[in-house]
Amino acid sequence: NTFFDVPADRPHQSFAAKRTTTGVRVVSQGKRVSVSFDGLHAGPFAGSLVVTVYSGAPLVHVEAVLSTNQDHCAYLYDTGLAGKAAFGKQLAWIDTEGAFHREPIDLDTDDRPLAVRHRTILVENDAGSVASFPPPHQYFFPRDLTDNLKTVWSGKNHRALEPRWGFGVRQAETGGGRFVPWFNAPPGTEQRLGVFYLLSRKPAVEAVDDVLRYTRGDRFAALPGHVTFSTHWHMATAVAAMREQVKGGPRTTPDLVQMFKDMNVQIVHLAEFHGDGHPSDPGPLRLPELEAMFAECRRLSDDQLLVLPGEEANVHLGKGEPGRHAGHWLCLFPKPVYWTMTRASGQPFAEIQAGRTLYHVGNTADVARLLDIEHGLAWTAHPRIKGSSWTPDDYRTDDFFTSKSWLGAAWKAMPADLSRPKLGERALDLLDDMANWGGKHVMPGEVDVFEIDHTHELFGHMNINYLQLDRAPRYDESWQPVLDALRSGRFFVTTGEVLIRDFRVGGRSSGEILETHSPAHPEVQATLQWTFPMRFADLVSGDGARVYHHQIDLSDTLPFAERTLKLNPDLTGRTWVRLDAWDVAGNGAFTQPIWLDPSPQ
Repeated sequence: NTFFDVPADRPHQSFAAKRTTTGVRVVSQGKRVSVSFDGLHAGPFAGSLVVTVYSGAPLVHVEAVLSTNQDHCAYLYDTGLAGKAAFGKQLAWIDTEGAFHREPIDLDTDDRPLAVRHRTILVENDAGSVASFPPPHQYFFPRDLTDNLKTVWSGKNHRALEPRWGFGVRQAETGGGRFVPWFNAPPGTEQRLGVFYLLSRKPAVEAVDDVLRYTRGDRFAALPGHVTFSTHWHMATAVAAMREQVKGGPRTTPDLVQMFKDMNVQIVHLAEFHGDGHPSDPGPLRLPELEAMFAECRRLSDDQLLVLPGEEANVHLGKGEPGRHAGHWLCLFPKPVYWTMTRASGQPFAEIQAGRTLYHVGNTADVARLLDIEHGLAWTAHPRIKGSSWTPDDYRTDDFFTSKSWLGAAWKAMPADLSRPKLGERALDLLDDMANWGGKHVMPGEVDVFEIDHTHELFGHMNINYLQLDRAPRYDESWQPVLDALRSGRFFVTTGEVLIRDFRVGGRSSGEILETHSPAHPEVQATLQWTFPMRFADLVSGDGARVYHHQIDLSDTLPFAERTLKLNPDLTGRTWVRLDAWDVAGNGAFTQPIWLDPSPQ
């Protein structure tokens, strides 16, 4: 689970994949067919080229399914279509400003990367178009930034490995911050390096709209009875606002406001003063920065977007040791709260200053007391990776972790390993472990990136939480309903393409308790809605010690559909149960646990 890595800084090699067909296999499963061509080799990797088509979808899914025996191997990949003769008249794409481009294909044009919107490049001729695009979330290894690294290419002599003219998708080995971890290839695992081609009889300008249907237009769908919530954004809004105010003149609105509205992100929880500001200051510098954060959140909020102040505090909790951070954590309060992260000897925990309560927090007990008094929540950021590599495991028995103020830990699709059937299994495994530990902890999705602007490739790096709320509060109202929905587990997490519209066990929903007198085989019901054809759903449960998986094959699904799953699994002795579901592009969603009293034997 390594993040702090830059493989591009170490010796690395590039290879063109070569295929000498040693066998062909055709597999029909549900409503899809795969053709595997064995004998594919690329440097230390070997395997097959697999082409899959799906009933009801004009998609061709091409994957290099490769393994290596080389240890400590990280990789990235480009892929595309190439030919000696022109197979299209025009190349087309949408640029980062939203303008549509079309240019004649010239077979003598040298290889070039392009910064595009929606990760898509198209070739068109008189008969129609072919769009090339990657799995929208799986293709992007985690970074601290979401700037557009030119993820498509066209031209001849691509990377000095393919002399013919071609077009496709690409990954940048460097760029985008200090750390750029590639995909992890544990020895013997089958890595699935994929790309999609959408075939259309339409011109490119219309075909790109068909591509966007698969990601709901790079937008999180409106779901009745739910509000979209996103957390862990290092936007440095307070410090930027203070600098702008010093300069004078009219105030500007950062790109993030319109970007979130365009994506239907209704509530955004910031993580301010993470590399900016003065979080450890005892008051003179910190309090004006808190004032600026609260004022800026109020200014940027309206009836479409609620911007919540928050911090990745990272102090006083856990078991810090020399050379090892005690772990990172975020906090969220139901209203603006003034506090310092230091407390001098003899200084009171709370005092009244300028008509407001100011808290001074100097140790673990003070953190717990602050959260309890102000009805706040805290949780582990990026658990078991980055600066939280040992947490929350290190403090799982500590009082603050077992209290009602501690939400749990957060989910993000990292590290990247294309052999895994689910994104972010590091965190999903922790969700199951926490459920077995007891305490009814939950796991919201987090994003954890720094400053953004409208040119960024944001959607591919995002996930969203759908909270069960009738509406988002306004800034000057109490935000307690948001915290209540989180604390009670009334939400699901998704990359956006898969929605879990309803999940019930014995009539109980996520976060609720199914009583002891319930049958050992309660009815499980879940309504799923999706864009890409689905792959499987997984009913996950535990008994306080072990984790159990009941996988439901969904290979009979068509795109752009929904289904209500009904089953009666044996949950004898189980103490919790949850659901996750995944499509053929690696996109997915997961619920929070429903808590079960042990069923009668």
